[in-house]
Amino acid sequence: MSKILIATGADHGGFKMKQELIKHLKQFKFEVIDFGTNDTKPVDYPDYAEPVVTAIQEGKADMGILVCGSGVGMSIAANRYKGIRAALCYDETTAMLSRQHNDANILVLGGRLTKLTAAKKCVNKFFSTKFEGDRHSRRIRKIG
Repeated sequence: MSKILIATGADHGGFKMKQELIKHLKQFKFEVIDFGTNDTKPVDYPDYAEPVVTAIQEGKADMGILVCGSGVGMSIAANRYKGIRAALCYDETTAMLSRQHNDANILVLGGRLTKLTAAKKCVNKFFSTKFEGDRHSRRIRKIG
């Protein structure tokens, strides 16, 4: 995996997984900016998607990870923003394809629906896979 700066964010449903994934990323010497939440008290997921998205848009982070209970809310919240391609992934294949074909810049996971071992495999695959470009670039421009 190449070394990149990763912004992370989670709501209460994704807090525990986010914390474990930050430890996992740091084992590989990734630099991480954590935008919270910092406990399991109920919060609103859009409040944690926005700073991750903004960090990527402003070039303060290269890519991101968002986690909520199912991953759906974070995906919807993040994908509202220009230049963001947040992919809800649940295994290594979806993580790989989201990078290869969709040039996803945010990995989204469901903290209550994805086992931690699977989430770590998604992280490994997502951050080690390159965008293929070519015909996929044309498709990305169409949704841009």
